[in-house]
Amino acid sequence: MAQIIDMPKLSDTMTVGTLVKWLKNEGDAVKTGEMLAEVETDKATMELECFFDGTLLKRFAPAGSQVAIGAPLCAIGKPGEKVEVPATAPAPKAAAPIVPPAPAPVAAPAPKPAAPAPAAAPAVIAPAVPAMPVASSGRLRISPLARKLAAEKGIDPARVTGSGPGGRIVRADILAAASRPAAPATVPAAAGKPTSAKSAADAWPWRSVLDTTEIQADGTTPLSNMRSVIARRLVESKTTIPHFYLEIEVDAGPLGVLRSQLNAGLAKDGVRLSVNDFVLKASAAALRAVPQVNSSFDATGIKAHGTVHVSFAVAIEDGLITPVVKNTDQKSVFEISVEAKDLGKRARDKKLAPAEFTGGTFCVSNLGMMGIERFSAIINPPNAAILAVGATVTKPVVKGDQIVVGERMSLTLSCDHRVVDGALGAKFLNALKDHLENPSLLLL
Repeated sequence: MAQIIDMPKLSDTMTVGTLVKWLKNEGDAVKTGEMLAEVETDKATMELECFFDGTLLKRFAPAGSQVAIGAPLCAIGKPGEKVEVPATAPAPKAAAPIVPPAPAPVAAPAPKPAAPAPAAAPAVIAPAVPAMPVASSGRLRISPLARKLAAEKGIDPARVTGSGPGGRIVRADILAAASRPAAPATVPAAAGKPTSAKSAADAWPWRSVLDTTEIQADGTTPLSNMRSVIARRLVESKTTIPHFYLEIEVDAGPLGVLRSQLNAGLAKDGVRLSVNDFVLKASAAALRAVPQVNSSFDATGIKAHGTVHVSFAVAIEDGLITPVVKNTDQKSVFEISVEAKDLGKRARDKKLAPAEFTGGTFCVSNLGMMGIERFSAIINPPNAAILAVGATVTKPVVKGDQIVVGERMSLTLSCDHRVVDGALGAKFLNALKDHLENPSLLLL
């Protein structure tokens, strides 16, 4: 009897998966452990593993379709064995590509019959372009894997027609484009004399600054898997968790000095510590000092966590993800730095395994590197708190009886009031402040 392989649950928040590409064809011999397809979840792109030896008899879902968890993907069995689509299988969803209207040509100004005037520059007519996967919001729809591959192969994704859901460009589209010779891009001038695409861009001097694929237009963009999950979880967090906020200002001068010294001394070894590396380590130390914050609320009571797993927010295409540094309190700042950089890179490439972005007991969200001085973050369930880290700013401060130049960093703690009261949250923030203002302690 043929064995059916269903869409697996590849993340804790996954409800559907996008079948990006089949790696095996019907009729191919397959073995246990071989990869059958690439599946994109709400958080990562992963390979679907085969669990049986035999022949791939039937593929139930086409590439680019969205398949619900538990729905059949393919059947493995003996050569020639007949198999039918299970009667209970939901039909895969595939959205039609959204094609933007062709831009209207810019007409040349009519000459005046009066006295001769200086010759006007020829008007440029916008060229017709191939159908592009641009959502009604005006944004180019492309998976992270496809975007990375396009950059590696020097392919302009704006000239690739997507075959994924909603016309999204997937890896297979970039590979297909790479196998075709690129046509030279030319822009016809109003006077009939051809000009290059570069000279057309020169006619609009802002083209080098403004990415036209990012211009917003009226309309509605269908929600991706990730955006749907983010929307659901944030509404759940803000409507079911009683948030309150505590803010403290930290003297970031000692941390800046120590970090600069370490980076200068270890540069030859390729070591570069970030402020966030110290914040992750200091958060773990503060959680050990105030373990009640390292807890979660559930229907049976307040669950204390014996291990400290600090996650950190990473912005990726169409959303964000929170990779977890497991046992953060037991690792050095240098180990945290190496691990965090690796997790962050693979998060942006959507290559994290589910175990690498689940199980966090506390979360850090840092927008300081983007110039944000202070903000309040939304708690990431089931955590009881999340730390928002602002930028280090130079400002006048009072030391003793003098006004001097200082460096200050704002930290805002969002707390679940069912678990963390004001005094407890303040105690945690002060423990965090002590560690960041005496950063040499974090090296022990």
